[in-house]
Amino acid sequence: MSERTEIASLGEFGLIEHLTRENETRNVNTILSIGDDAAVIDTFGKQMVVTTDMLVEGVHFDLMYTPLKHLGYKAVIVNLSDIYAMNAEPTQITLSIAVSNRFSVEALDEFYDGVNLACERYGVDLVGGDTTSSQKGFVISVTAIGEVEENKFVTRSGAKENDLICVTGDLGASYLGLLLMEREKQIYVENPNIQPNFENHTYIIERLLKPEARRKMIAWFKENNLTPTSMIDISDGLSSELLHICKQSEVGCTIYEEKLPVHEQTKEGAAKFGIAATTCALNGGEDYELLFTISPDDFEKVKECELLNIIGHITKPEDGKVLITNGNNRIELSAQGWNHLKNK
Repeated sequence: MSERTEIASLGEFGLIEHLTRENETRNVNTILSIGDDAAVIDTFGKQMVVTTDMLVEGVHFDLMYTPLKHLGYKAVIVNLSDIYAMNAEPTQITLSIAVSNRFSVEALDEFYDGVNLACERYGVDLVGGDTTSSQKGFVISVTAIGEVEENKFVTRSGAKENDLICVTGDLGASYLGLLLMEREKQIYVENPNIQPNFENHTYIIERLLKPEARRKMIAWFKENNLTPTSMIDISDGLSSELLHICKQSEVGCTIYEEKLPVHEQTKEGAAKFGIAATTCALNGGEDYELLFTISPDDFEKVKECELLNIIGHITKPEDGKVLITNGNNRIELSAQGWNHLKNK
């Protein structure tokens, strides 16, 4: 039986010292890290971007099938993705957690193992945060800080008519992973003797439990001296995010079903659940891919990039927001993706 250390035995400051005992500083602009009333960060003349995201047990994750190390990793990644969506490089994070006494110190060590792994892989520093008690469930709040060269940040409001609509990676896998895990959970609840069957589903499960942020895309923009006209990360579904860009840029759009990138495991999973793979691609949440628009003048460079797919183009606002199906039908796009205030 593994050892269990009660959180109360360490106290708040003892717990902070314990959880951050292996914390490293990787960025020269981190002047002062954990251990004081606030961190100190030097911007060296660049512009700073800041984002905050919260993950709540029972709303954003289920600990019945989410390993704590994966959860720690994902908590960091979802914030770094927002920084990349501004065309910026993440440099620091702060992490605050609220936990009940059902969690041991060892359990939190697992969670922080994932946090530290993400920080190491993406070259960011954990510079502060807070811990407190929770009467119900595990609550995680991460703030990510990044930097971008002056006036090189990208918003959702710069898309222009005829711009190319591009997306990194593939879409819908995380949603299929969620459906699979929820199905297996229900089977287990009804009969604990039945072992889950995840054969041939490793990709979609990993996309749900341990997503990655698209830092290579940002590096590619810099290497090729290109700047998107607008950009957003896909956390709530392609349709929802594209409609955000259209609304804030005051434009329309046309995308093509045949151009939507969908992984083979996503197609197979969708077929088993009796769902159209296109529906998963359009409305599935938590893909954490980058959706962006770029000038048609840059088409020759963009078409050679293996990190992205061109899925359509920006139109006049009066032309609407349209999906052209494989059968050449026009379907108006609607926001049917994840809504954390309703999807509980």
